[in-house]
Amino acid sequence: MIDMLVRLYDLPDSTEIHARVAAQGITVRRARAFEVHTVREFVRANFSPKWVSELEVAMSRQPIACFIATKDKAVIGFSCHDTTSRGFFGPTGVAESARGSGVGKALLFRSLEALRELGYAYAIIGGVGPREFYAKACGAIEIPGSDPGTYIDLLP
Repeated sequence: MIDMLVRLYDLPDSTEIHARVAAQGITVRRARAFEVHTVREFVRANFSPKWVSELEVAMSRQPIACFIATKDKAVIGFSCHDTTSRGFFGPTGVAESARGSGVGKALLFRSLEALRELGYAYAIIGGVGPREFYAKACGAIEIPGSDPGTYIDLLP
């Protein structure tokens, strides 16, 4: 799985993306410390146990390095940054029922914008699955020779 690089100083304007999800009654915001148990259960129920570990790192940062999408007081998506390594985006995931709504893109931009606000000029999307999505959404480019990258000697 290859890594991708994003120029944070050249991100597209995300105003329309956020307006689109808000119009669907979806809120995208930074998670709060007292919500860690709720977000953890969402990630555990829908994604990898390794992502739960990364989520816990994101929730321990100040400011918290996790954004969530909610609808009707339920978590429907999350994104983290600065977890596997500093300047990395991910993990991120959206409930199957909310895919295609723009939530994933809104979460991506919230995390990338947060990295930019922390002073990063570039972000790395590690171990990318949907390469075309990231290339189109934020201009991410593949990093040659980045497979396996930092993801070596993984424990089960």
